[in-house]
Amino acid sequence: MALFVNHLTHIDVSVWCPTKGLIGCSWQVDALLEGELGDDGMLFDFGEVKPWIKRSLDGGLDHTLLVPTQAPGVEVSECDEGLCIRTTTPYTMEVRGPEQAFTLLPWESITLERITHHLSAQLTEQRPTNVERVTLTLSDELIEGAAYGYSHGLKRHQGNCQRIAHGHRSRLHIFQEQQRQPQLEQQWGAWLDNRYLLEEADIAEQSQAQLTCRYAAAQGYFSITLPTERCSVLPKPTTVENIALWLADQIAKQTGIATQVHAFEGIDKGATAHATL
Repeated sequence: MALFVNHLTHIDVSVWCPTKGLIGCSWQVDALLEGELGDDGMLFDFGEVKPWIKRSLDGGLDHTLLVPTQAPGVEVSECDEGLCIRTTTPYTMEVRGPEQAFTLLPWESITLERITHHLSAQLTEQRPTNVERVTLTLSDELIEGAAYGYSHGLKRHQGNCQRIAHGHRSRLHIFQEQQRQPQLEQQWGAWLDNRYLLEEADIAEQSQAQLTCRYAAAQGYFSITLPTERCSVLPKPTTVENIALWLADQIAKQTGIATQVHAFEGIDKGATAHATL
C-alpha cells in the first residue's frame, strides 16, 4: 500500500558548489510512504504526514548552508562562533556561525539526487510502525521566464532565517506602463543570480576585493566574507519586501520609467513594490 502527498512543503537552502560558488536553492517536496495498513485501515494518519515530515526537514537541512566537505578547496574547522567554513575555489569565502547553521555532507559536490536519497533514508529510519519506506521527490519550481538564486541572512528574524548563509530560488516579474518586461526580467535575473544580498548596516569590512558581513542574532554570532563583486548591498534588511522596493527603485532610475516589481522569496511568498521618478 502507498500513500502519496504532493506539494507537501518546500526547502530553502544555500549550497556551496565547487564550480559556481554560493548558490540559493528552493526545492518543492513530494512524499511517498509505502507499507501495510493498520487495524484502523490506514497506513499513516494523513493529517500527521505533513507535520511529521515538515518537522524533520525544518529541524535538519532547511535554511542551512549545505557544504560538500570533500570538494576541492573546502576546509571545515571549529571556531568561537561554532563552525568556520573556508573555500578557495571557484573563489575565496569564509562563513562562521553556530553549528546548526550548516549541513556538512561527505561528498565532492551537492546534487539534488544525492539530497533526495539522503533525506529519504533519514525519514525511513524514523518511520512510523506501519511504514516500510519513505521516498521523497525534490524538484526545482518550474518557472517560465526569469529566475535567480540568492543567499542572505536576516539578523532580526526569530526563526532560522537569521542564519547568515541560507538561500532561495525565485521568480522575477517586472512591470512598466502596466506591461510585463521580459527583457528587463532576464537582465536583472541574470545579474542577481548567485549573489549574496546584505544589509548595509551589517558591513564590518569592505575593500575593492572583499566584503565582510557580520552580525549577532538570537541563535548566535555570524559572519561571511565574499568577493565584493558577488555581493549586492541593500539599504535595509534583505526581506522580500525590501528586495522588491530596492529593485523597483534601481530599475526606475536606470530606465527613467515608473516600475513595479513582483519579488518572491522562494516558491511561495512574494511582495510587490512600485517606484516612480
